[in-house]
Amino acid sequence: MPRDPERRVREILADCGALIADDHFVYTSGRHGPAYVNKDALYPDTGVVREICDLMAESVARLDPDVVCGPALGAIILSQWTAHRLSELSGRRVLSVYAEKTEDGDGLVLRRGYDDLVRDRDVVVVEDIVNTGLSIRRTIEAVREAGGRVVAATALVDRGGSEATSLDVDVYLPLAKIELVTYAAEECPLCRAGVPVNTRLGKGGASSGSRGESPGARK
Repeated sequence: MPRDPERRVREILADCGALIADDHFVYTSGRHGPAYVNKDALYPDTGVVREICDLMAESVARLDPDVVCGPALGAIILSQWTAHRLSELSGRRVLSVYAEKTEDGDGLVLRRGYDDLVRDRDVVVVEDIVNTGLSIRRTIEAVREAGGRVVAATALVDRGGSEATSLDVDVYLPLAKIELVTYAAEECPLCRAGVPVNTRLGKGGASSGSRGESPGARK
């Protein structure tokens, strides 16, 4: 394991063209900003994904978890590869499951018999990009509601400044923390300057197409 996982993650992001600056993005939260971490640029390269998940697994291996759980869809791949590496490190089977949206879309839940797989077991929750922390918190809640014990959480990148206390876990180990400036849509200087929203990445695809207009500007 590299002495500095954060440095290695930053190198990977740069090599894959996954860290983009000097543009105009709309994030899942509805906030705007000039930079974006494009996680989808990483996933096609299985060697990159394996290295990232090796780092995740090695960061939490001392906790000897039984199961790895991530939110669908973004962290399903990370959950599987991290569990695979933990199995190699521990010499026993570590399972991989995922949480998916509830019917009303306001939370996450373990279905498909995955609730039985986490019950009374030690679970590590994984996420790709943590922004507000809502998705990873909902995953933690879903595991606990199913009777699992969340012993740690980890993420590829935390760009929202989340801490263990804010996620209600004892151990939170993001591989990298990359703080990106964001603005409320109504206060975005990029909008005021007429910089068009990137409609290819982030949530800008929901834009009306008008120059600099927020997807939520008409709501």
